[in-house]
Amino acid sequence: MTRPLFLFTDFGVTGPYVGQMRAALSKAGLVDGVIDLMADAPSFDPKAAAYLLAALLPYTADDAVVLGVVDPGVGSRRGTLIVKADDRFLVGPDNGLFAVVVKRASRWCAWTITWRPERLSHTFHGRDLFAPVAAALAKGEPPDSMGTPQPLIIGQDWPGDVAEIIYVDHYGNAITGLRGERLTPETLLTIGNWRLGGARTFSDVVPGQAFWYVNSIGMVEISVSNGSASGVLGLKVGDSVG
Repeated sequence: MTRPLFLFTDFGVTGPYVGQMRAALSKAGLVDGVIDLMADAPSFDPKAAAYLLAALLPYTADDAVVLGVVDPGVGSRRGTLIVKADDRFLVGPDNGLFAVVVKRASRWCAWTITWRPERLSHTFHGRDLFAPVAAALAKGEPPDSMGTPQPLIIGQDWPGDVAEIIYVDHYGNAITGLRGERLTPETLLTIGNWRLGGARTFSDVVPGQAFWYVNSIGMVEISVSNGSASGVLGLKVGDSVG
């Protein structure tokens, strides 16, 4: 039985990159069951993306394979990984992208990918290396056939939550790296010169009011009702939240 495969990248939805990844998966024999989890993860920022991926992962299938590519170090000496976190596999660069998933897993193990294709581009390991490995895992190949055990991964010393903006959506809502369970409804958040109170949802505040709330994936998000928090408050990825 084939495992479902989810794509998580910073490639965006335009251009040839996601299409080439899908083509590589098809060429490797994975025609069905490929799902786009996210195509606009924070560009060149595996740390911010790591917190976002960890929040999204519980909404994938329990036996999912995640092909994750936020890889500004492609072609360098950065490592390559297969991770098994509980019953899910993740495939991608060893640059911290999977570190928060590992911190939140009840059990995990990792492998350095030793398999290599006949042709390996210096700048597109997502297509040439990670996609075939992810397809093989989805079809039931064991990770030991493609890698060697690795006891540590980059980013294991990162905190479980990070008090900064990790993603801004096209509405201008700003997701933080804080889980909502860590805050009380009475908490006031400071960002720049702003002090923001919490609300349950957009309609609980007047239009134009800035506030924070716990979003649908359990993360603290900063918004402006009927407006853009990034525009009104000047928010961007990496801004600190206190």
